[in-house]
Amino acid sequence: MNRRACSARSDLEHMLLDETAKPKALPLSLLEDITGDFSDDQQIGSGGFAVVYKGILGDRAVAVKRLSQAYMHEKQFHREVECLMRVKHKNIVRFLGYCADTQGNMGIYEGKLVMADVQQRLLCFEYLPTGSLDKYILDAHREWGTCYGIIKGICEGIQYLHENNIIHLDLKPANILLDNKMIPKITDFGMSRCFDENQSRHITQNIAGTMGYLAPELLVGGIIARSADLYSFGVIIIVILTGQKGYEAIENVLESWSDRLEKSQRRTFCKQIEVCYEIAFECIEFNPKKRPAGARDIIVRLHEMESIQVCSKFESLCICSFNSELPFELPGIP
Repeated sequence: MNRRACSARSDLEHMLLDETAKPKALPLSLLEDITGDFSDDQQIGSGGFAVVYKGILGDRAVAVKRLSQAYMHEKQFHREVECLMRVKHKNIVRFLGYCADTQGNMGIYEGKLVMADVQQRLLCFEYLPTGSLDKYILDAHREWGTCYGIIKGICEGIQYLHENNIIHLDLKPANILLDNKMIPKITDFGMSRCFDENQSRHITQNIAGTMGYLAPELLVGGIIARSADLYSFGVIIIVILTGQKGYEAIENVLESWSDRLEKSQRRTFCKQIEVCYEIAFECIEFNPKKRPAGARDIIVRLHEMESIQVCSKFESLCICSFNSELPFELPGIP
């Protein structure tokens, strides 16, 4: 490894220890070295436009996303890096650095020896060993407390993005990673758009995203707005609640979860499930104007529900404590 790569390795190791450190440009030689020259043994994920590798730095690890040649549109790559450079939040995957390398290679083209540019575009992130939300959803033993924390965490991540004028546009369980404490972190900003401060929407002819999670106004009219992310969020909640994207009656959802809850948890958790169900179906309204005004409004609603539940528990505790300390029986108090 050359001197520049050694220096960059030291910088990357420092970033893993210092969460305030800013992302940096990383040399290709360093990323080749820590991934075993992009060894199949270190591959941890793949998609239509990228392969993700585990990069090893001593006893620590990072995730290196190597973009495919089909993705090599400079404008799109720059847009993704711009979005990633602007975000830092507990519910957004931490961005560590990027690599934009172009080398000239000689090759035969139409019988002639020509020099061709070979581009390498890579992104480096924190490594999250638990995997993505789509795997956890399939776990028949998933528990509601964790699911509720994931729903709330995703919403807080969306709120942060929107307040920083970033629209994700590809929210889905596969793009939500989980850390070892099951805290959700939004990832994959390849489709994202960074708005100007006073911009509220944009029209595009290049429709991209994942069917089933795409808002109808984006799919039909190419309208990019914050409400499109809320639609995707609504679908995610439904999938967490039911294990599928389609409609299911609230009675069936509550019955399914109630069977898995301890008796002491049912009242509190069933109310949370009911409220999340209501929020989900408000988010997937066909008309964007009928969806919640924003992620902040959803967070406020969840906090209000939690406050009511805490007050109810406190009142019940006080009544029980008062009754147990009475030296004699009062009328109407058993």
